[in-house]
Amino acid sequence: MLHITSLPSRFGIGDLGPAAYRFADFLARTHQRLWQILPLGPVGYGASPYSSVSTFAGNPLLISPERLLAHGLLTEEDLADVPAFPAGRVDYDAVTEYKRQLLNTAVERFEANATSEDIRAFDIFCEQNADWLEDYALYAALKEAHGGAAWSDWPTPLALRASDALEAARRKHARALRQHKLWQHWFDQQWTALRDYCHHRNIQLFGDLPIYVAEDSADVWANQSLFHLDASGQPTVVAGVPPDDFSDTGQRWGNPLYRWDVMRERHYGWWRRRLAHILEQVDLVRIDHFRGLAAYWEIPADEATAINGRWVDGPGADLFATLQKGLGTLPVVAEDLGLITPDVVALRERFDFPGMAVLHFAFGDGPSSDYLPHNYTRNLVAYTGTHDNNTTRGWWSSDALSPSDRSFAREYLGLSHEQAPAVHWRCLRMLMASVADRTIFPLQDVLGRGAEARMNNPGDGGDNWTWRVAPGALNDDVAERLATLTRVYGRAPAHPD
Repeated sequence: MLHITSLPSRFGIGDLGPAAYRFADFLARTHQRLWQILPLGPVGYGASPYSSVSTFAGNPLLISPERLLAHGLLTEEDLADVPAFPAGRVDYDAVTEYKRQLLNTAVERFEANATSEDIRAFDIFCEQNADWLEDYALYAALKEAHGGAAWSDWPTPLALRASDALEAARRKHARALRQHKLWQHWFDQQWTALRDYCHHRNIQLFGDLPIYVAEDSADVWANQSLFHLDASGQPTVVAGVPPDDFSDTGQRWGNPLYRWDVMRERHYGWWRRRLAHILEQVDLVRIDHFRGLAAYWEIPADEATAINGRWVDGPGADLFATLQKGLGTLPVVAEDLGLITPDVVALRERFDFPGMAVLHFAFGDGPSSDYLPHNYTRNLVAYTGTHDNNTTRGWWSSDALSPSDRSFAREYLGLSHEQAPAVHWRCLRMLMASVADRTIFPLQDVLGRGAEARMNNPGDGGDNWTWRVAPGALNDDVAERLATLTRVYGRAPAHPD
């Protein structure tokens, strides 16, 4: 598991350029067949990929300047004066300011020098993606024109999508619309090239689909009848999870909830388009918070916490049966972590979706824990940890384990006190030796990084989503050790490249 933003690059953020191809080469060299990424959309507040302003659009910050240079859209001079970005993390504000200038320069050069073939390719992209691209480009242009304000704070005719107001906005902001469409075109070209490169090396891409979308997003603005909103566009109920052992007040996420009755009447067309779109980009997709499709926690929007919510039935099997009719067999992984009820298990098993197991969660219930490798089943994706967990070395060094749980974990892993610095390799070995069909390790665990390399700490407003791998970290020693484990446990391709 390595998100694109975490790749090394001299432009302050990982992108779809040379480092992504080098990482694909590393995966092929070490016999890996899955590269898991986080959601690819443009990030909103807090830079979280799980709070994007569009479920369809790609993040323009991931566009590679080197690949724009190779296509004549930038020059060496354009790339000569790169700011001194931090090497180990992403400074999103600085990166956004710098890369938008580069992308604007590329737009100007495209408009001045594009060939008829370039223009035709762009036109085809716009035609094929018009069902989401038109709304997204207009949303992005209007958000800029209104100083970044949420769409619900725009003038009422625009917020509520009066047809004459939208038409006037399209004329007024035509240049900005074209700019945002070009950025999406270039993202699509670069992503497609990387996907094809991975496929040629027998590497599948494993994507991630958040169950909900952000309130301030093109998705909600353009499809207001599909969400529980009042007449002014404000949510009436929002998403979250109820109080539990970890939080006395639960979690109030704030995403607007779906009008599943309207979705059903429309044969889940928006969800079908959403899933079809991501499956054009990746080979396998994890649905985050899968349990919310069986039943979800509904919180009145005027509540400050999640305490006074209620459980409401989700679309359940009807959603997936309808999606299968339109899309065929669904290559879906169900994120079924946490307190899972029988209806969630039944829904996952009915459609034969693999579930997940996280080794960090395995040591509190003794030998019977479903998250311990000796209890795994084949139809499972096993993780040391996910993007929301500490790194394995950070977890082991923290107080996350009680003394008794740590003692059991040490016995289970066969780990002496002297071997503690190698706990990450012991955990990787345990998962690879299991019967789980798929095993995923954050790259931080392959590299043995500590808590400083954690990708996200839920509920903490610190430097989440900023970690980047250092150039040269994927050295020969790491590659050989990972390749050896993969071969020993029969997880290498039968005929590796």
